[in-house]
Amino acid sequence: MGITSSSARRVRRAGTAATAAVLGILAVSAAPAVAAPDGSADKPAAGSADKPAAAGAAEKPSAGSAKKPAEKVPAGSAEKPAAGKAAGSAASAGNAGSARSAAGIPLAISRLAQGPGRDVAITIDDGPDPRWTPQVLDVLRKNHVKATFCMIGTKAQKYPELVRSVAADGHRLCNHSVDHDVTMDHKPVAYQKQQILEAKAMIEKAAPGVPVGYYRAPGGAFTPDSRAIAAESGMRPLGWSVDPKDWSRPGLPAMITALEGKLPHQPTVLFHDGGGDRSETVAALKQYLPWLTAQGYHFTFPARTTL
Repeated sequence: MGITSSSARRVRRAGTAATAAVLGILAVSAAPAVAAPDGSADKPAAGSADKPAAAGAAEKPSAGSAKKPAEKVPAGSAEKPAAGKAAGSAASAGNAGSARSAAGIPLAISRLAQGPGRDVAITIDDGPDPRWTPQVLDVLRKNHVKATFCMIGTKAQKYPELVRSVAADGHRLCNHSVDHDVTMDHKPVAYQKQQILEAKAMIEKAAPGVPVGYYRAPGGAFTPDSRAIAAESGMRPLGWSVDPKDWSRPGLPAMITALEGKLPHQPTVLFHDGGGDRSETVAALKQYLPWLTAQGYHFTFPARTTL
């Protein structure tokens, strides 16, 4: 039986439809998945690892994560071992709060005023200075206050008459290194020893017969070795517990607020008579010393032999 033209057309249409169906199935299987409204289609399977960021891609810092410039280190902060020495060396035995040198001086940093009760110790750093030290001495004298002056060796050598004036008024002397190298804690032990012992000799030469009973590290950056060297030489490591930051000249109101805030027990207060314009320091002392007296404080020196 022959195939009619109409039958041929039906066969061709059926073949076309079958081809279209096959192509549609293939197209559907190859199409990407459409994300669900909650985004779950984009989530990795439970327990699968996220893809690592592209090599070299930098992460954005979180808000406020930018590093602030380093501030002056307060005395008594974490100490660093000297360059070339491992932490935990024999010299670090001074970390024990009760350790003493052969001279009987504690290796621990003193931050307390000596005395039985409501006592305060005033300390003055970075002098002597021909302009500011006499003004500080005058304010102390008028308020009947004895203080501890932490002197830089080269300045004591340059202005010996000021060292003698300080001693003559009954104040105590403290070693503040040869030239106030605030990186001393990163230097070898031999360098630290030179800075400490040579400064002591310079101060003693300026005021013969006057003892140098304390050592304050520049910037408060003590190391176990520097404390041991000082204590072996009869100098108590000296810190502080109140810092009005007069060295940064924050303004008199800010200084007074810091000074008259809640005082710690038997405070040791830090001031400066060298290193720049100290007019704010002089003004603050004029206001602060009478206030301390009115609060019932007695002026004394930092603890030297007691813990």
